[in-house]
Order: sequence, then C-alpha cells, then structure tokens
Amino acid sequence: MVLNPGPTNERLPAANRDGGLEQDWAGDDQDWWDWYVTLAANDDQDVEITDGPGLPDVAPASDEQLHAELEEPYDLPPGAIASFAQDAFVRLPAVLSAAVVRRLAERLEELLRAEHGDDVAGRFTALEQMWLHDDLMRAVALSPRIGGLAAALLGEPAVRLYHDNALSKESGCGRTPWHHDAEHFPLQTTQAVTAWMPMSAIPGRMGPLSFARGRDVRDEVADLAFDKVGTSYDEAVARRFVERDVAVEAAPFAVGDVSFHSSLCFHTAGPNRTTQPRRALATTYFADGARVVDSPTLISGTWREFLPGVEPGGLAVSELNPVVGRS
Repeated sequence: MVLNPGPTNERLPAANRDGGLEQDWAGDDQDWWDWYVTLAANDDQDVEITDGPGLPDVAPASDEQLHAELEEPYDLPPGAIASFAQDAFVRLPAVLSAAVVRRLAERLEELLRAEHGDDVAGRFTALEQMWLHDDLMRAVALSPRIGGLAAALLGEPAVRLYHDNALSKESGCGRTPWHHDAEHFPLQTTQAVTAWMPMSAIPGRMGPLSFARGRDVRDEVADLAFDKVGTSYDEAVARRFVERDVAVEAAPFAVGDVSFHSSLCFHTAGPNRTTQPRRALATTYFADGARVVDSPTLISGTWREFLPGVEPGGLAVSELNPVVGRS
C-alpha cells in the first residue's frame, strides 16, 4: 500500500483555493481533515500492513462504571505539572481503565460508521461535537476527571470546553503533519490543552501521537512559511528539528494512557501501517476568560460551530462552552 494522499490543492474547498490564510474555512470539519492530512510528507513506496493490537480484552464497562470513573479525580504523579510546564505535554498512565476504553471504543465504532460508512480505507475520518447527542461521549467531554486534569496542568482555576473530537486514522492513512494548535484554536490565549485518549493500545506502527519537547520549540520554526497546498512546511519543520537537536517523544501508548498537549506543543503522528483504525477521542479545553482573536484564519476550521454566536474579539463563552474542570 502506498501512503500518499495525492494532489493537495484538490482537497481545498473552491472558496479557499485563492488568496491567503486570512479567511474562514469554507467546508465542514471532515473536509478540513481531508485537506489537512495532505500537508504531511509521506514516502511514495509500498509499505507492509500488519495486524493491529485489537481492543482491550476485557468486558466493556457498564454505564454506571463509566460515569463513576470519569467523575472521580485522578491523582497526578509527582512532577507531572512541572513536566507539562517544561515540555508542553505530558503522558499520564491509567487515566482510563481498560473496561472504559473498551466501552468507548465500541460506541465510537458505531458513531463513526454511521457517519462515514465502511469505505474509508486510507483516510483520516473525524467526528466532532458528539457530546451534544450521545450520552457516553457527553460523559467524556464533561468529565470532571479529564477537565480537572486540564485545569491543573494549565494552572487555571477553571477551564471551558472548546470541542470534542473523534479522530480515526484508518488503515493505510499516512502521517499527520507537524503542527501546533495555537493557530488552530482562534483564541487570544495559549492556555489551551487537548486530552488525547486512545481507544486501544497504540504501537509504533499504528502512528502514536509524537511530541517535540519544549514550550519554546515553536520559536525554532517561527520563520518558516506555512504551505496550504503542499508538504513544504511539514518537511521544513522536520529538518529544522533535526538540525537543532529538538528531542521528540514518540513512544507507544498503553491501554488507558492519556496525553495532554498544550496549544504550544508541536506534534505529529506517523502513518497507520496496521489493519486496525487508530482511534482516539480528543477533547480540548481553554482557560475561562479567554477571548476570540480578531482575525481567525482557515487553519481554525469550523470554529464558529464550537463558539456559536461569538464574534471575533468577543469573550469565548457560549452555551456550548461550559466550565468543565476546576483546579
């Protein structure tokens, strides 16, 4: 199988093909992901596809077990807050039990297949705002355990929900480009964090999320120009990190591991060279009191769906942005 997303300009909605980045995204959320993965450099060669790890070999949690776990606080390991402050990300073990992961994975399979069907080989499929219509996904997005960790790691008294996401890197899908989320979230603060919750073990061949260490790493690549129709930016960032000896954390994820990455954190993910979709729930939180930037760009995608009624420059508060976590 060749891991190559094909011509990039064809993936942009027609309204976004001309001009620069300073415009609203013209498509929907899945259109955005279909475009975004084309910005990653991939090897134009056949690769071996092997079996995935499968779902956790346990009985799925009941509703009562799932809700109880997601409402219970998680004790941060010593040094976790300092590590997050220094590296702009942290990986935490056993945030979710294997039984809860199994239950969520099974439900996510139903939701994604209902939305995208079965003909998804090689794609990066996504589904956002699930919490608005699904009880289990609402329990995750509004989880005091996950939201409380977000607030504690950011050092904020309270954080609000930006959005939830289901991210499914299907079998044969290529890399995710190097990026950081500060430009993706149209907020006047970098006090935002995403909880990345894998729905199985994620071995190296499945494309685990990988992080460049350091809050100031983006300064190393600040002079590089973003390319909205090619892979030049992704390639340039990768070269610069090698040239300047930037450390990259690319370890596999065990069942129940959850990572939290700051909007300042540069991250990427490898291709999925397994038969199993690499699935994760990704929920983003931001500091209470933040405002929307004056000029959101197409990189922010469908941000108006996540902050309905909020205009550029306005306070980032709507009925879809409840306070979820408190430290």
